[in-house]
Amino acid sequence: MWSPNVNIYRDPRWGRGQETPGEDPTTASRYGVAFVKGLQGNSSASLLQTSACCKHATAYDLEDWGGVARYNFDARVTAQDLEDTYNPPFRSCVVDGKASCVMCAYTGINGVPACANSDLLTKTVRGDWGLDGYVASDCDAVAIMRDAQRYAPTPEDAVALALKAGLDIDCGTYMQQHAAAAVQQGKITEDDIDKALNNLFAVRMRLGHFDGDPRANIYGGLNAADICTPDHRALALEAAQDGIVLLKNDASILPLDRAAVASAAVIGPNANNPGLLIGNYFGPPCESVTPLKGVQGYVKDVRFLAGCGSAVCDVADTDQAAALAASSDYVLLFMGLSQQQESEGRDRTSLLLPGQQQSLITAVADAAKRPVILVLLTGGPVDVTFAKTNPKIGAILWAGYPGQAGGLAIARVLFGDHNPGGRLPVTWYPEEFTKVPMTDMRMRADPATGYPGRSYRFYQGETVYKFGYGLSYSSYSRRLVSSGKPNTDLLAGLSTMPSPAAEEGVASYHVEHIGPKRCDQLKFPAVVEVENHGPMDGKHSVLVYLRWANATAGRPAKQLIGFRRQHLKAGEKARLTFDISPCEHFSRVRKDGNKVVDRGSHFLMVDKHEMEITFEV
Repeated sequence: MWSPNVNIYRDPRWGRGQETPGEDPTTASRYGVAFVKGLQGNSSASLLQTSACCKHATAYDLEDWGGVARYNFDARVTAQDLEDTYNPPFRSCVVDGKASCVMCAYTGINGVPACANSDLLTKTVRGDWGLDGYVASDCDAVAIMRDAQRYAPTPEDAVALALKAGLDIDCGTYMQQHAAAAVQQGKITEDDIDKALNNLFAVRMRLGHFDGDPRANIYGGLNAADICTPDHRALALEAAQDGIVLLKNDASILPLDRAAVASAAVIGPNANNPGLLIGNYFGPPCESVTPLKGVQGYVKDVRFLAGCGSAVCDVADTDQAAALAASSDYVLLFMGLSQQQESEGRDRTSLLLPGQQQSLITAVADAAKRPVILVLLTGGPVDVTFAKTNPKIGAILWAGYPGQAGGLAIARVLFGDHNPGGRLPVTWYPEEFTKVPMTDMRMRADPATGYPGRSYRFYQGETVYKFGYGLSYSSYSRRLVSSGKPNTDLLAGLSTMPSPAAEEGVASYHVEHIGPKRCDQLKFPAVVEVENHGPMDGKHSVLVYLRWANATAGRPAKQLIGFRRQHLKAGEKARLTFDISPCEHFSRVRKDGNKVVDRGSHFLMVDKHEMEITFEV
């Protein structure tokens, strides 16, 4: 299974951002590990349920923008950004998730195609991270080394470069067609082919392909009856509900009282499109509940108008929509994007809603009896400043592409059968951000040139909504109530080592010099108290960040280091313990790519509440 996609969602225009867990390396890393373990199973390291493949290594997040295509794009990436932004999810996939495959990307990385990059595939993925499995190319990536990138002069050279760099299998036919000739020409040897075959067949063995009757395998009893079970349907609903983010709720217009809603106008091109719910890369769903169908389960008198033929919305039935809104008790708008705006091979050029959607929404809001409710179905962020600031738009929900149960999940949130607790996994930038070239891979801001930086960690501009933002129907409080401290006496013996090293006036310890044993001994707990002040029960996510004493020398403004979701009844209080590892959580990456822990003050943050932790011998 060539999944999951754990690339960092670096640019809000990226068409495949919908496939990823977001812009944050910590979130993407945790997601990747959970996804891999879910696919591969937990029976044993030697037996796999399926083989998971983390893709696309690395620094891949551009499809087709400004005349630059992913097939010929050379990503210029600093050692610092590779180490602290682009590579962590892949490292976690392999080191912590034990993924049995990594897929290399189309793009070049500092002049070398990813699938011909021995430093990446052999030295880092297989050597430093210890991949026990195989390396796959993205489809036709070997062919484009010659055809699009002009990196290899002949097909045989392309095959040789890839195999010797550490690639094991080509998604495509190029290797099959040209490997024999490459051997005959002396560009590769049979040993090169055997090395790849060993990696490939070892994974097939772990999948039980050569163990006789597959029904004797512990997974051999799985069959069609295990698809679309009640548990699976319930999980689809739970995932959709938990992923919905409440962005605005003026005067607590939500949740709606179903008994008080005499009639509802459901307006929008995304209200009754079952295919849109599942985004891209999907199997056939068990069923599809559209938002229209979901609302119809709560309100008897539902009046539907698409308003536009599709999310493109070149032509809008504005007058008809306004008339419907004026004659209805409540108005629910289901707008957003579709695969026509964002998908593999297609990046966006604007962060605004497409076509006439904004004018349609505004006209409907002006005509409605009371503030309308806007539900956005999109993979990526959109600039909806107009809706955020319009008092006639009372509530905004973001539902992503919520899958087969998406319409029911949305309806359950709208009518209070589920208390929303989702948080945004990406920064929502203003349209102004589209002036930044997608081809600029830098994460850190450069005030001298006006480059604003990227993601909540480094972006220095205005936002529409911030990373981690999300409202609830309940009021919650969160605060750090206690924290241990690292046993820095363990560092005393490091004084004669090359580390600590001074950089811009700050003394730091190299993490590799501290070593795994001492890093483990430095860990300590931090406790966060969270309370649900009501009025509803709900799940709530607690986010713990680290802030350095300053944001100079390329340090992030802050960095998410832990998150935990807790179900709390109204009035209930809980204490959550987070394990803090200074080597992992206090560290930062220098320009040379080395990970260091600064001496001095570090600040654990939950909301605006901070605790200072001193890292000194």
